[in-house]
Amino acid sequence: MLFVSTVNGARDILTAPGTLCRAPLPHPIEPLVGQNSLILLSGEPHRRTRSILMPAFRGERMSGYVDLIADATNDEIASLQPGDQFVVRDAAQAITLDVVIRVVFGVADRTRRAEYARVIKELMRSGTAPLMLVPWLRREIAGRGPWAQLVGFRAQLDGLLSEQIEERRGMGEHGSDMMELILTATDEDGNSLGDDALREQLRTMLAAGHETTSTSLAWALYHIHRDESIRSRVVEELADAATPWEIAALPYLGAVIQETLRMHPTVPVVLRRLTGPLTVAGVPRSAGDVVGIALPALHFNRNVWGDPDSFDPDRFLERKPSPFEYAPFGGGYRRCIGAAFAQHELAVAIGTILNTVELRMPAREQRRKPPRAVPRAIATKPNRDILLDVIAWR
Repeated sequence: MLFVSTVNGARDILTAPGTLCRAPLPHPIEPLVGQNSLILLSGEPHRRTRSILMPAFRGERMSGYVDLIADATNDEIASLQPGDQFVVRDAAQAITLDVVIRVVFGVADRTRRAEYARVIKELMRSGTAPLMLVPWLRREIAGRGPWAQLVGFRAQLDGLLSEQIEERRGMGEHGSDMMELILTATDEDGNSLGDDALREQLRTMLAAGHETTSTSLAWALYHIHRDESIRSRVVEELADAATPWEIAALPYLGAVIQETLRMHPTVPVVLRRLTGPLTVAGVPRSAGDVVGIALPALHFNRNVWGDPDSFDPDRFLERKPSPFEYAPFGGGYRRCIGAAFAQHELAVAIGTILNTVELRMPAREQRRKPPRAVPRAIATKPNRDILLDVIAWR
């Protein structure tokens, strides 16, 4: 394995043709998402599946999603009262999970959303590090054990998704949520996804969109409330945004999110397995070798970033970094298709929270060193709870 942390090395990897690169298999996320997940496909199957899914994530579709994101955020913070403690990580996970259920799975009924949430939480909890990283542990013992639990919860989620798919097909209506768009999408030859592949892609959106975005939301709220000058600027900018769509377009809030992703890329490596020879950062590599970008090292490279240890959103207002300097969503032909959606979700969730309730970081937290990012399941997360005091409703 060769890891790089330089602009030239990142450029070599991200501009390599698709014929020279494959997804690095086996992959620890496979038990959750399935072997036909977009994350795990390569070559023509990857291109075809991506062409079917991509229309649901295009920028013009975002206006149909942002109101649902705001609703999910408002529902989560509705019970807060002055004097409460706001547990950032728990709230972020609840918000992003509800967004996936509403926007991606297209579930409107509150009771059914609660059932989805229960099953998804159990499934994500069952995806422990040993099962993800040690394939020979993936076996049942008389129908019991950790692997049997994971398979059982995955089957429960698939059952719920199958019901939702059949219900949508029976309605014959054309909605604007992702489920509807993906159900009706086809590739250039008119082929759509089969039911098994459709469920695997929906599980991929759950795993890739829920865990990662919740972590980024937690980090963003931490940095906003750790620095009063940043919090004040965000609140002042929000005063001019009357709708979720306007919140999503705010430049300084967008810069705060970009800086959060620079300092805390939730998936810290970009990996490719080579199918032929390629020189990366001056080092010749051969077919079968794995090459990768160490994102924290790239994002803290002092030849690219001035004072990289400081949280400074203004750096993204002063210049736009190249995709080889800044790659929180990967890059090239495998760049995350949900990147624009994730950034809209983060902006609307943060803006809705700050517009609705005044939060303050306790003095004891201000005095502590920032949390460390540690690996948990498929993403890195803060190594401790982030607690904010609820001061007042706005």
